[in-house]
Amino acid sequence: MNLALADIRHRLGRFLMTCVGLGLLMAVALSMVGIYQGVVAEALALSRSLRAELWVVEQGTRGPFAESSRIPGDVRAIVARVPGVAEAGAITLRTAEAKAPQGILRMQIMGYEPGRPGGPSAIEAGRGLGGARFEMVVDARARLPLGATVELGGDRYRVVGLTRGLVASGGDPLAFVHLRDSQDLQFKLAPPAARRALAAGAGTGSTDTVNAVIARLHPGADADAVAETIRRWKHLAALTDAEQADILTRSVVQRARVQLGMFTIVLLFVSAVIIALIIYTMTMDKLREIATLKLIGASDRTIVGLVLQQALILGGAGFVAATGIVFATRDFFPRAVALGPAEVAVMAGVIGFICVLGSLVSIRAALAIEPQQALGG
Repeated sequence: MNLALADIRHRLGRFLMTCVGLGLLMAVALSMVGIYQGVVAEALALSRSLRAELWVVEQGTRGPFAESSRIPGDVRAIVARVPGVAEAGAITLRTAEAKAPQGILRMQIMGYEPGRPGGPSAIEAGRGLGGARFEMVVDARARLPLGATVELGGDRYRVVGLTRGLVASGGDPLAFVHLRDSQDLQFKLAPPAARRALAAGAGTGSTDTVNAVIARLHPGADADAVAETIRRWKHLAALTDAEQADILTRSVVQRARVQLGMFTIVLLFVSAVIIALIIYTMTMDKLREIATLKLIGASDRTIVGLVLQQALILGGAGFVAATGIVFATRDFFPRAVALGPAEVAVMAGVIGFICVLGSLVSIRAALAIEPQQALGG
């Protein structure tokens, strides 16, 4: 007879309530692991979707994600003629608030030229941008239906397509519009400002400005060599895709990663303490039963197995509950919760280790129980 299972059946209601409470605590820790991975995944989602092998930005900057970058729009044509470049596209990026049917919506607006690099790689519903202006393709995170109208910069945009999983590093949904619309939104002066600039002799300014040019290379072309050519002769900064990914993960979202990582460690430490206390309480509640087992000749190995099995069953049941809770609710989180088999397996191993570690004090206490205590001594 398995003594651990027999004891659980004897106190089934209490054991299940303990598992639910422990599962909620583990669900928070598991969610933090998923959000940590989600921050990295969201930061890289756009660059991966664009399939850009080279990023050309303003000299002295690491834009367009890390800092502001402005270059003339004709740089795209210059980059396209560099040996090794197959195609190039100009893009703009700007965070803005739009008036949507559900209220004010914060989005990151990305402008690009349809037919050139810069647009979403996949459309989940609807279509991509066509020839008409004031059209928008937006991520499903914005919760805008096809055909919805969004007011942005005094103009009304119609949602013609939806993407999924394309958000900014801060979690704001991405919206794709025509490059011309985005340039007007970002660089065109308002009429009063334009009149003041004209009166000062500065002119109204040109909107043929972009934040970056992305390029795809010919098969076999060396990205580092092409980037060095652009840096040397074109007075621009050029980043390879690997360098851009490194900036995104080590600079743009680094502080969020560290904060989430520290919070996860604290939660795991708290979980370890609570699990140890629960196991110790369960062991002390069976003081007379353990003494009786010793009185009838049960070995120390049997006592150790009783405590350790209960600890692992408790941790396993709590982890199963936590996994179910997280996967059932992760779509309601404001940030992506990226949990795959690897993350779940590692977390299961950590919980198992915590359960074993937490049971050591209880095992020591159980082995110290005298058989005479079964007789009320």
